[in-house]
Amino acid sequence: MNQELFLRRRTKVHVPMGTGGATRAQVASAVREAAAFRCVLSEPLIERIGMLSAAELKNWLREVVRVLRRQTGAHVHHKPFYPDFPDKVLTASEGELYLNAVIHYLTLWRLPLSEHSRPALLEGNFISRVIEPGSVSEFESLLEPLVSSRTSLSEEETADIAWFIREYKSDVFRLLPEAIPFREIRAQVGGALILHVAGDARVDEFLERNVETATDVLRLAVALNKGDVSLTTASTRFKAMKRSLRRLLLRLLDRIPNATEDVMRHVERWKRLAEVLHPGDYADKYPRALAAITAARRNESPASFGSLVETMLAQRHIATLTPLLQSRPGEFARRLDATLRRAMEPESVLDAFEAVASQVSSPVLLQLLAQVRAPRPLPLRAFTPKGSFAKIYGIKDRREPLTPEVLARAARICEDALVKRFSSLPSLGTCFVDPALRDYRVPLAQRASSKSLRTLVRGSQLPMPDTRFIRLFLWWKNGSARTDIDLSAAFFDANFVFIQTVAYYNLKGFGGYHSGDIVDAPDGASEFIDLDIDVLVEKGIRYVVTSINSFTEQPYCDLPECFAGWMARADTASGEVFEPRSVFDRIDIASDTQICLPFVMDLQERRVIWADLGLTSSPRWNNVGNNLSGISLMLRALVHTPRPDLETLFDLHVKARGERVASPQQARSVFAPDRGITPFDTDLIRSQFL
Repeated sequence: MNQELFLRRRTKVHVPMGTGGATRAQVASAVREAAAFRCVLSEPLIERIGMLSAAELKNWLREVVRVLRRQTGAHVHHKPFYPDFPDKVLTASEGELYLNAVIHYLTLWRLPLSEHSRPALLEGNFISRVIEPGSVSEFESLLEPLVSSRTSLSEEETADIAWFIREYKSDVFRLLPEAIPFREIRAQVGGALILHVAGDARVDEFLERNVETATDVLRLAVALNKGDVSLTTASTRFKAMKRSLRRLLLRLLDRIPNATEDVMRHVERWKRLAEVLHPGDYADKYPRALAAITAARRNESPASFGSLVETMLAQRHIATLTPLLQSRPGEFARRLDATLRRAMEPESVLDAFEAVASQVSSPVLLQLLAQVRAPRPLPLRAFTPKGSFAKIYGIKDRREPLTPEVLARAARICEDALVKRFSSLPSLGTCFVDPALRDYRVPLAQRASSKSLRTLVRGSQLPMPDTRFIRLFLWWKNGSARTDIDLSAAFFDANFVFIQTVAYYNLKGFGGYHSGDIVDAPDGASEFIDLDIDVLVEKGIRYVVTSINSFTEQPYCDLPECFAGWMARADTASGEVFEPRSVFDRIDIASDTQICLPFVMDLQERRVIWADLGLTSSPRWNNVGNNLSGISLMLRALVHTPRPDLETLFDLHVKARGERVASPQQARSVFAPDRGITPFDTDLIRSQFL
């Protein structure tokens, strides 16, 4: 049993059968310890742990608290430059703050710890997580929604799948579904099965069933070498393989008809893979595999589908293009906007698309629906390339206009196709869909998502607690050399105009206060920023962009650990500088970048916008003040980019297989931010509602 995985994915924990004997006081102590992490134990869980002995309860609680400490960031010691933060920063003169910083930069001197104790934490009335008891069967059921996802998984989710396969070995087949819809996940599961369940005939059966194209074979080889199965980055180094593994990959490739065109889509990767496959050794046994790889080596590339489409779009040969696009409905959906804008008769294009819309995947239809429903022109056209970490590129919207009638019909086609597909699923009965779900995004691509306390989708907007103060925090530890990571907060007005930054070079201003710059962290170091929301709003600040900058230019993936988050504080002077019971969000910073924007605070709307974005650094200087154009771009993209929302998704399901009611008390199926199916149940949404 993996308590960390169970607690993180379902907010449940397993309690083993006990021998009894724990006193009410000992159980109350366990409840109190969980409360220190903003968690409440449910009544059934309290009853269950009351059946343990004192020693069993102690061991169980130790494991659960260890998980909660790591989730909130309380597993390390937080030591800001000014230990009595924010008092010293508030009262010190600019000259004193400057002198302390200069001495630290020259000698690494740190202020001594405060001798006076801090008053007890003044708590706000903040909502807590409720932890429920869970059974072994409930824990084992976590695997199926993950592997049944119809969109990509994060690194953390991929690691969860690998844990199940590694620990359960051959027994994992009873937990796996018959079909795995998403090709990247097939490769990840197949690679883990080859590594951990070697020799079981069911592994070969799984691969025969799930490897359908040459690219599937390539992804499987990439997964075995711990590379990027999305094939976006070309950094995978293929290591020498055993003969049995070489034969397996070649056999899978050889059984695929007309594999050459697919091989040529990733010709350079196939050349690198061929160096370790040695297909010539098995020329007689796998001749079609050898022929496809030989074509790649000779660059004998036939005209690709994409090049034909681009040529026809450029020449506006729409009558010839639409039948070609109909042969690949998903590609038709992705290029529908461009095709409509170049068509003399867009209705004929829509007729052709309507004929094949039912064959387009749900994620692609939802993305298209969000695009055609959005007002045009967009304030900004933003693009997030597929890859192992998230970036955003933006351009002005210079697209030729489409009539409202064309856009409305395109939206109806998408809706009708989705409703028809969802109607074949089991009935939901009476349903309540909370309108607040329109602020939460559908989990369509999670491969670049970071590990966090709450599983969130980029662009989602969460309500902030009713508090006056927000405390941002950052903790990191040196990599192979001295590492200086900086926490900054950039202030923007409602028009995305930059106002000021609170950072290592400006410790206070506009209602923001920095705890002091630390440039070396051999044992770990922390930086904090306090935000007085009332003062900031009064001075015209709407957006606060949290920025994490690697001043010494090490990418975060090279550090032992780096994480950031935010706390809601009723009072900044009470309690310890870091209090786990006030932590609302914590996110691991582990991307292959040097600047990260984890989240944005919309102070006027009192919302947190989940960003989890990477930004390339300036070539000369690396602080938030020198990357404002990039940060402003990402901020506008987060606010303005149309993305599918959960209210739309669940509303389509209700139209297809349910009956909408006005309150959750009347409903059999509830979709809301805090009950029933929530935005944080990303694995269930991806496997059961996409």
